[in-house]
Amino acid sequence: MDYIDPHIHMISRTTDDYHRMARCGCVAISEPAFWAGFDRGSADGFRDYFRHLVEVEPRRAAQFGIQHYSWLCINAKEAENVSLSRDVIAMIPEFLQKPGVLGIGEIGLNKNTRNEAIVFQEHVDLAMRTNELILIHTPHLEDKLKGTRMILDMLKSDRRVNPARVCVDHVEEHTVAAALDGGFWCGMTLYPTTKCTPQRAVDIIERHGTERIMVNSAGDWGKSDPLAVPEFILEMRRRGHPETVIRKIVLDNPLAFFRQSARWREPALRVEAPRGA
Repeated sequence: MDYIDPHIHMISRTTDDYHRMARCGCVAISEPAFWAGFDRGSADGFRDYFRHLVEVEPRRAAQFGIQHYSWLCINAKEAENVSLSRDVIAMIPEFLQKPGVLGIGEIGLNKNTRNEAIVFQEHVDLAMRTNELILIHTPHLEDKLKGTRMILDMLKSDRRVNPARVCVDHVEEHTVAAALDGGFWCGMTLYPTTKCTPQRAVDIIERHGTERIMVNSAGDWGKSDPLAVPEFILEMRRRGHPETVIRKIVLDNPLAFFRQSARWREPALRVEAPRGA
């Protein structure tokens, strides 16, 4: 089955991972800007990182027939440094018209601090001024519920924000309903310890349905699986869900969200995905 991984950090993965993903049916990925495993000390470090995202990774992915897209921001973990964050945000417009850039992300909160909230709102302001899609990072574990509520409140307080152009990622059992009820798109991250397993993600689908929801691997430097979306497909099949339902979650829904970006280009599919899915 063709699928899209809407959130994976290929800068931290090997070429072998691209090969395995392609063999399992991956036709496109999107890679949000994130933490590099250490806090960067200057805006120039982020400029080099953004160049890697928009120039190097698309070439690596293309070797295996996978389309690569990216999102740009300073991530929540480094957003405690407001001065650096503002320097990075000021630089982002240099890259927004590059091929394959889908919008601003993954922005959000890490420890739900005041500085993180300031930087989050300034990212949102940039997205609104430049008419970009937004990809949201919600916090980990014990900070997730409070942080998700804070993020949704900040988004709803900005009348310029169209929820249909925002994906709230890393949702789980306690946060998915609030995001969906607010009209936002949702991403479920299939991560071994701090997010959802494929089994929990299928449970959530069975409870909340398939509208405005997708799954991703968020494969990165930590313990993660770049083939987590195929694992989700297998779990859906094991429970007897129709292929059309599975396809909606892993292909049609990401296509519907990403098609809102003028820089999205349709991937080559074995079966044509319907417009307006």
